[in-house]
Amino acid sequence: MRVIVQNDKSRALIPKAALRCAAAALATTALVSGCSAPGSDSAARSAPGHGGPADQQARLAAEHARLAAAARHWNLDTVPLRPPAPPAVKPKITARAGFEVEGQEEENLPPVFTTVPTRRKVVFLTIDDGAEKDPAFLRMMSDLKIPYTAFLSNYLVKDDYGYFRRMQSEGHTLNNHTLTHPYLPGLSYEEQKDEICGMQAIMKRQFGKAPTVFRPPYGNYNGDTLRAAKSCGIKYAPIWDEEVFVDHWEYREDDRNLHPGDIVLTHFRGRSDWDGTMVDDMRRFLNKVTREGYAVARLEDYL
Repeated sequence: MRVIVQNDKSRALIPKAALRCAAAALATTALVSGCSAPGSDSAARSAPGHGGPADQQARLAAEHARLAAAARHWNLDTVPLRPPAPPAVKPKITARAGFEVEGQEEENLPPVFTTVPTRRKVVFLTIDDGAEKDPAFLRMMSDLKIPYTAFLSNYLVKDDYGYFRRMQSEGHTLNNHTLTHPYLPGLSYEEQKDEICGMQAIMKRQFGKAPTVFRPPYGNYNGDTLRAAKSCGIKYAPIWDEEVFVDHWEYREDDRNLHPGDIVLTHFRGRSDWDGTMVDDMRRFLNKVTREGYAVARLEDYL
């Protein structure tokens, strides 16, 4: 997909684009040395009442063996790297240069960005729309403990909110992608507000809370989009730096590489749209990021 971001300057975007955790330079060493599970303070910290370092290492080795078995089951090249613990101090998120709108700073509008500022070798997986509801995808990501963020459009998810509640119950974040996925810059301010605030209301009703993160459909937005989003309680408007499909990658940057903190986009799609399944898509994604020494972290942990 070629994406044009419409801001107040009608700017066109540039087309989108191992170190393993000592793979098993002893599995326990790899796991203890900083590739901890998402959301944990440290893989090396012992839980109260669960024994000393030897017991902890045994548990870590058992978990690594479980992940290795899961990687084999899902036909991955190797075990995905575990992300570090969330940063104690969150990075400052600002609009990417050239992606600002008039009044961006003065009105404190939600920033549009493609990469989170971090030196950590992490990327963030984001999945849009909600059309395909593949139970195998849920099992795969649960087995491998891969975090991701879903950006949902109501017209595609309303036939099965339960699928996304299951996703949410496993720790994944559900965010706003409008009611009907329109080209927002073609709408009036009030129409854009209805699309964004209307989805906020549905998400609060169906999933228990209104998110603070919003992605404009197609990555298209203007000043009214960000003003409407802010009025609906939105604080961030991430788009993406790379997009992965079942058979190829696309890049925003000329170097066609992953970078620390990059946001990666894919979609809830299956064989009706692609020559493959969401599992195939995730296999391509995970093999590449792992081969290049990146772990997949949870976007909201950095916001």
